[in-house]
Amino acid sequence: MSATQQLKKTLSPFALWALGVGYVISGMYFGWNLGLEKGGTLGMAVATITVMFMYIAFTLSYTELACAIPKAGGVFDYAHKALGKDVAFIAGIAQTVEFVFAPPAIAFAIGAYFNAFYPAIPILSTAIFAYLIFTTLNIIGVKAAAIFEIVVTVLAVGELLLFVGIAAPSFETENLARNALPHSWSGAFAAIPFAIWFFLGVEGIANVAEETKNPQKDIQKGFGWAIATLCTLCILVFVTTIGVAGWEAVVFKNGIDGETSDSPLPLALYLITGDNHLLYHLLITVGLFGLIASFHGLILAAGRSTYEMGKAQNFPPIFGEISKKFQTPSYALVGNMVVGIVALLSGKTGEIIILAVFGALTLYIIAMIAMIRLRNNAPDMERPFRAPLYPIFPISVIAIGSISLLSMFYFSFKIGFVYLLIIGFSYILFKTVKR
Repeated sequence: MSATQQLKKTLSPFALWALGVGYVISGMYFGWNLGLEKGGTLGMAVATITVMFMYIAFTLSYTELACAIPKAGGVFDYAHKALGKDVAFIAGIAQTVEFVFAPPAIAFAIGAYFNAFYPAIPILSTAIFAYLIFTTLNIIGVKAAAIFEIVVTVLAVGELLLFVGIAAPSFETENLARNALPHSWSGAFAAIPFAIWFFLGVEGIANVAEETKNPQKDIQKGFGWAIATLCTLCILVFVTTIGVAGWEAVVFKNGIDGETSDSPLPLALYLITGDNHLLYHLLITVGLFGLIASFHGLILAAGRSTYEMGKAQNFPPIFGEISKKFQTPSYALVGNMVVGIVALLSGKTGEIIILAVFGALTLYIIAMIAMIRLRNNAPDMERPFRAPLYPIFPISVIAIGSISLLSMFYFSFKIGFVYLLIIGFSYILFKTVKR
């Protein structure tokens, strides 16, 4: 093993698109509907539109950084160049929290998926088995991992479009308007984490920059195609799913109140076709690919983030080593898997999602501050892509991200406190060990 070895360059723009969409696409299949319980159709719609604008602005701005500094550490490397090692460390920890804690929630959903078909198979066992399988696939090589990601992402996108085509004829406008704001406008703020779940992880494209054939040109294509695809799917899925029978029908298992469901699309399709129709079973079966695409893709991105932190010796140096045989960050991938399985054992999947969102918002804010700082302090730095509408876009991301963070601390204070403990303890340990 050697930290001086290079990651293998194999990724094309289409592979980057598949990774970017794949990181996120599970958010179209589950989780987002829980925001409807908080804000209703109108509150969730306002949160989603605001978050969508933030992600468009962020993606265009982040692309500038990724093309100018094509490093596997993503925001860690950008912040290190612009803001110094201390802020870079905090950015790296925030990125690690996002990428390491989002997969356990998806793994649990995969386990629940199989449990619905085969009740004898425990959810936790399936989730842990999924970690072992997809971590191994990522260790074997990025090319094999990317090919797999392309296949499952294309299937997942096709399945969403099929669902929209089936649900659209049953759409009724009055279903969007019924009980649209059940908890006043405060519900829109409470719905923010679930709106972010629609797009969480797209920034992971930047973490495979070192494995891209021509990062200065290809990254901007991958980011652009991915965010355009995700925004389109988000709008189509949101409108058609709720338009079938109202938001309560895709939040609660009985369609009225009580226990919530993580399966909004099957709930909507059940009302159209029943549970014995071929199309219903097709959606249930192929829908699994959406979960697998995001789970597998985030494992890939998390490995690169942890690898870069290890290479900088902000984590134990072993995480910064590359396998001679596979040319992948195998130790980082295994370390992330161990942390993910421990998180799974907690059984707190909802809380894990919110914890990952705390990390993501911190990443976005620091990245935009770094971008502004580099524009001012390094105006002559080579920038193959320059973000449009500067400085409106990065400032908008900082503003929306900050408001979102504050609202999350208000509605999820305990989880926010845990997040601050992770950041604080890691920083104290970092300063102590470095000294």
